[in-house]
Amino acid sequence: MKTQNKIITSTVLAFAIISAPSAAFWGEEPNQILETYADIALQNYSDTLNDAKSMQVALNSFSKRPSVKSMQNAKAAWLNARESYGQTEIFRLSNGPIDAEEGWQTVYGAPEGQLNAWPLDENMIDYTIDAKGRKTSGNIIDTKGTFKPTGEKPQAVNIRKITPAALSLLNENGGDANVATGYHAIEFLLWGQDQDYNSFLKDGVTNGALTAGLRSVSDYTTDKNANRRKQYLNAAAALLVSDLKSMVSAWAKNDNSNYRAAFLGINKDSSKNIDENAALTQIFAGMGVFIKSELANERIAVAVLTPSEEDEHSCFSDNTHRDITQNYQGFKNILFGTYQGVDYGVAPIDALEDKDKLMGLIKSADKKVAQMNALAQTSAHFDYQIRPNNPQSKQIKKLKNELREIGNQMVYIARANGVSLNISDVTDLDETKL
Repeated sequence: MKTQNKIITSTVLAFAIISAPSAAFWGEEPNQILETYADIALQNYSDTLNDAKSMQVALNSFSKRPSVKSMQNAKAAWLNARESYGQTEIFRLSNGPIDAEEGWQTVYGAPEGQLNAWPLDENMIDYTIDAKGRKTSGNIIDTKGTFKPTGEKPQAVNIRKITPAALSLLNENGGDANVATGYHAIEFLLWGQDQDYNSFLKDGVTNGALTAGLRSVSDYTTDKNANRRKQYLNAAAALLVSDLKSMVSAWAKNDNSNYRAAFLGINKDSSKNIDENAALTQIFAGMGVFIKSELANERIAVAVLTPSEEDEHSCFSDNTHRDITQNYQGFKNILFGTYQGVDYGVAPIDALEDKDKLMGLIKSADKKVAQMNALAQTSAHFDYQIRPNNPQSKQIKKLKNELREIGNQMVYIARANGVSLNISDVTDLDETKL
C-alpha cells in the first residue's frame, strides 16, 4: 500500500475501546486468543530480528570487501530476511505497535513506514537509467552536503555522512513516495533497477523472464560514489535492526509496562490496558483489512490489473512471489494459531462451527500460491506472470478474488468469537479503486 501508516478507525472499534473495563480490572486471566496472538507475534518478530542481524553482518562484510561473491551473499541474506519479515505483516492495521497505536508512538515510534514502505522513488536514493540510457543524478548518494527531497513541504537534511538518523529524517520527507529506509531501499542498493519495466511489454533490457536487477559490483568498488553506497547500506541495515528490536520489546514477556501487557490487560498502568473486546476487534478487523485490501488489492490487484512491474512489491529482486506467499502465511498463522508448525493455542477459527466455505477458499488459494511460486522458481518471475498475454495472470486474478473473500469471512470469525463486525470493518475504504 502506498501509504504505509494506515490505522483502522472504524466506529465499531472506537466504541469497543471505551465500552468495557479491562480483564485485569476484573481479575480475570487474559483471553486465550489474545495470548496466542501475542506469543506468535513475539516469536515471529524475534526470528525476523535474528534474520535482519544476519543480513546486517552480510552487508557489512560486503561493504568491507566488495566482490561478486560477497554481493551474492548479501543478496541471499536479504532474501532470507524477507521470509520471516513477510509473515509479520499480519500484525499491521490492528492498531498495534508496528503502526504506532495512539498512546504508544512515543515508546515505539512509527516503525512500519521505516521498515517496509513502498513503492519507493529510487531516483531519490541513487542513480537510475533514464529512457536515453543515461544515469540520473541529484540523489542522496551523489549529494555530499544537504539534501532536500521533492514533494510537499520537504525539509533539507545534512547527509555529509549517511547515518541511520539522517535516513530516518529523509524517509517519507515530502511525501509517501520519498522512501529512504527499510528492506526495499536495501533491495534497490543491492539489485538496482529491473529495467524490464521501462518498457513493460517489450523486454529489451534484461532479456529474461527469470532475470532481476543487474547492479554491478563496480558500484561498490571503482565508482566514485562507492563509499557512500556502503555507508547507505550499513546505515539502512542498522536502522532496520533497531526498529525490529523495538517490536520484540513491545511483545516481550515478563514486562508489565510494554504493549503486550496492555494488550492482555495486565499492564501495571491500568489506564493503558486495552479492553478484551477492543483487542479482539482490532485483530479480527486488522486481519480482514490486511488480506482483503492490502494483500489482495494493493499488492496483487494493482500490479496485475495495471499491469505494472513498478507496482509489484519487490520489483528490484523479483521476489514478489515470496512476499505474497509469506504475507498469506502470516494471515494463516494467526487464523489457525500456529507458527512454523507449532500449535500456540486457542485460535480465531476454533469457535467457527461451519468452516466449510472458509476452508474451501483457503485450499483453493493455497494451490494458486503454490503454482505462482513454482513458476517463479522455474520459468517466469511475477512480473512476467502478470502480463496480459500470460494465462497465469488469470489465475493470479482469481487468487486476488479468493483472498478478498477470505477477508470478508473475518466477519463470521469475529461473530463466532463474540465480536460484531461488518464488511466495511474488514475493508479499507481508501483502497485503490480498480
